[in-house]
Amino acid sequence: MRGAGDQRRRGRGPRPDTAAAEAREAAAAAFYDMDRAQKYLQGRVTVFGDLDAKAAAPVRHDFGALSDSADAAAVAYISVLDANDLDDDRERGPAEYDAARRAFVAVTDRLKKITRDLERFGERLAPEMARLEAALDRLPPRLAAARDAVAAAEAAIGEARSAGMDAADPEARLARARESLARLSSQGLGGLGLAGAMDLADEVRQAADQAREEAEELPRLGQKVRNSLASVRTRSDMVAGRIEPVRQAMRLLLRHYSQACWQDLRGAPEAVGAGVERARERLDEASQHIARNEWRPAQRALTAARTELNGAERRAAQVTGRVAELDAVKADPEKPAEAVRFAVRDAQKLATAQPGGAAPHHARALDALVERLETAPRRLTGAHPDYWSYLQELESIKTAAGDVVTRIRDERAGKG
Repeated sequence: MRGAGDQRRRGRGPRPDTAAAEAREAAAAAFYDMDRAQKYLQGRVTVFGDLDAKAAAPVRHDFGALSDSADAAAVAYISVLDANDLDDDRERGPAEYDAARRAFVAVTDRLKKITRDLERFGERLAPEMARLEAALDRLPPRLAAARDAVAAAEAAIGEARSAGMDAADPEARLARARESLARLSSQGLGGLGLAGAMDLADEVRQAADQAREEAEELPRLGQKVRNSLASVRTRSDMVAGRIEPVRQAMRLLLRHYSQACWQDLRGAPEAVGAGVERARERLDEASQHIARNEWRPAQRALTAARTELNGAERRAAQVTGRVAELDAVKADPEKPAEAVRFAVRDAQKLATAQPGGAAPHHARALDALVERLETAPRRLTGAHPDYWSYLQELESIKTAAGDVVTRIRDERAGKG
């Protein structure tokens, strides 16, 4: 009987059945390596997608093609294995063993090639994964900060309620923060991505902090609202005191000036009175909220009362201001015209202060304003001059002169 060494000396390889068996073992090892690499990368790609879905899209595409190749190679390997069952008792000749060996060698080469492709893919993926995993370390502290903020807000709201405060507003804000935190805790990174999860954690913390601050502010807010109520009541009385002067001013307008000078102010005393009445209704609402320690609704009612008083004061000022304006222009109609004439002259000086003089379109515009200024006093003819129309025309001319100045400067600055 000849040994293996004797076979090598004679230049002969292992027996056909041994060579086939060794090729089968090599194929099995190659299949194991490929399967392990595929499963490992599948997990890494899944994690990548959870951390950054947008960046993972092309990675998923590339890995999908590789994974399909790996699946096809696995099917080919199993087919070769099934077709060459070397463990059965069937007699085989050297040629059949050699065919089996060649089939296993071919499928091994295919498996190894795909394994190398998977490994290269993993090498390309590694830097991005390292970056994302480093960023992932920043998420737990943010989650902890969000949970701590929610707990602090809960404690502050509890204290406010124990003190008899209405904490509905901070509690509603905290409820929304809790919902987001629950979503973050249950959903994790899935669908959110790392950046989305960190942003949501920050939003939870900020909302909870605001809820806590609002709850802590409630005792101070109570005193502030009480003080504001007294202040706005005093103001409402002051505005109510203007109703009679407004009526007197309207009587002066009706007696001394044409209808065109005051018709837009018709009903002003009634409007001022109605505004004061609505403000007092809001103040009564604020008082009721204060009695129930409902500070935020009380604050909103006070804001509404201030808005009503602002409107009433503006209306009152329009009437008394109109009397003053009309009296002044009646006493000296030339005085307001002189101020407008000065504005037009300034515009003309600016327009001509350039080589070649004023641009034609600016010159035409300013000439038209001069003509309007000259004809404006015609509005003051007759037994009942329209002083208000005269003042409005002067104001319109002044505004138009300012517009010309603006256009000239824009054109010289290269904006036109």
